[in-house]
Amino acid sequence: MNFPAELSYTEDHEWIRLDDDGTAVIGITEFAQHELGDIIYIDVTTVGQSLAKGDVFGAVEAVKTVSDLFLPIEGEILELNPAIEKSPELLNSDPYGEGWIIRLQPVDVAQKEALLTADAYRELVGA
Repeated sequence: MNFPAELSYTEDHEWIRLDDDGTAVIGITEFAQHELGDIIYIDVTTVGQSLAKGDVFGAVEAVKTVSDLFLPIEGEILELNPAIEKSPELLNSDPYGEGWIIRLQPVDVAQKEALLTADAYRELVGA
């Protein structure tokens, strides 16, 4: 399994990347999409809202189950990836690339330091 070193991870299986413009991109890990199976729908109704770290910002629906999505750091949700609205299967095929879920304006990027490194996340999931 792939766990890019430039990302930070949560114990709830989300990843976060800080971009040069100061925003953050958030998605689910390859491990999460593998555990969920075929993803058929993404539900994010929190665009424009400010949420705290750990708050539910949406849900992913797979053939077998529905799973909540938890915010890795506090911030305002700026956008939902338009590509996954049309093609939610991108979460399965490219979870770290075209399958990102939201863009966030962080309140405090230092919160990212409390998240897991790729090695720590790999150990968490036993990969």
